[in-house]
Amino acid sequence: MSDAANAGGSGRELVLTRLISASPAALYRAWTEPAFLKRWFAPRPFTVEEAETELRPGGTTRIVMRGPDGATFASAGVYLELVENARIVFTDAYIRAWEPSRKPFFTGIITFEPEGEATRYTARLLHWTPEDRAAHEAMGFHDGWGRCADQLAELAAGS
Repeated sequence: MSDAANAGGSGRELVLTRLISASPAALYRAWTEPAFLKRWFAPRPFTVEEAETELRPGGTTRIVMRGPDGATFASAGVYLELVENARIVFTDAYIRAWEPSRKPFFTGIITFEPEGEATRYTARLLHWTPEDRAAHEAMGFHDGWGRCADQLAELAAGS
C-alpha cells in the first residue's frame, strides 16, 4: 500500500494509490452504487447521509457527509466519463447538468487496473490551482482519502 503526492509539472495534482485485494468490478460497484458509497466514502467517524449517482456523462453525483459533531458537508458534481470496471472521471466544476458551480476545486480520475489477483486503485485529483491543491493537502487529503481507501478495500473484499 502506498500513497503518492505528485505535484506534476503544474503543481495541481494529488495522487493516492493502493493495491486492493478485490476485483475492478467490485471497486467500480462500490464507487457507483449509493448503498455502497454510504458504507465507505467518508473517513470514520464521519458518515455518508446521502449518496446519489446518475451514471452517464453529464449525470449528477452528490454526497452528503455528517461529522461526529452533527455538521454536514455536501459535495456535488457531474460525471465526465464512466468506463465500467476501469475508470470514473468526475468534476465539481458543475453541480448538475452543465450548471457551473460557485467555486470549482478539482477533477477526479479514479482508475481500477487488474494486477495479479488484486486491483491497482488510483485516485488522481487535478485541482484548478496550485493553491487549491495545497489547501486540499492541508485539509488532510492523504489521511482522509487514505482512510477511505482502506474502508473501500474492506468493503470490496466482502463483496
